[in-house]
Amino acid sequence: MFSNTIRYNLDPFEENSEYQLWEALKKVQLAEAIAAMPGGLDEQVVEGGENFSQGQRQLLCIARSLLRNPKILVMDEATASIDNTTDSAIQEMIRENFANATVLTIAHRLNTIMDSDRVLVLDDGCVAEFDSPAALIGLGGIFASMVEKSKNAHNE
Repeated sequence: MFSNTIRYNLDPFEENSEYQLWEALKKVQLAEAIAAMPGGLDEQVVEGGENFSQGQRQLLCIARSLLRNPKILVMDEATASIDNTTDSAIQEMIRENFANATVLTIAHRLNTIMDSDRVLVLDDGCVAEFDSPAALIGLGGIFASMVEKSKNAHNE
């Protein structure tokens, strides 16, 4: 997040109309929250975005990405610091809004990647497994082991 306005954080190069900014905010379910702020789009974002929750910061960054309409989107631990409900909402937004983009997701939370087309498992910096989540689970290898550990951790 930039120490500037919400408008600047969404559109630092001033390439979009106000209507497009609000549409992006609607898609990430932040339009009402931003509209309720005294400054609206011109509300200041403090250093590091500390005046927003972690989830709101992620959603603002996703809105910025929506406005850029990328062909490739890299999500590096995008939902690591947020609750599972917000994580699910963000994953749904990514599926809906970036359906025509290649999305590379770097994640430790397995639920974040279970609906991916392909999963690449690295072990000590080397490719260990690469296939669909279902195929990797069927292999009974590293990914299957991680899924099993994740299930056991949630059941405890």
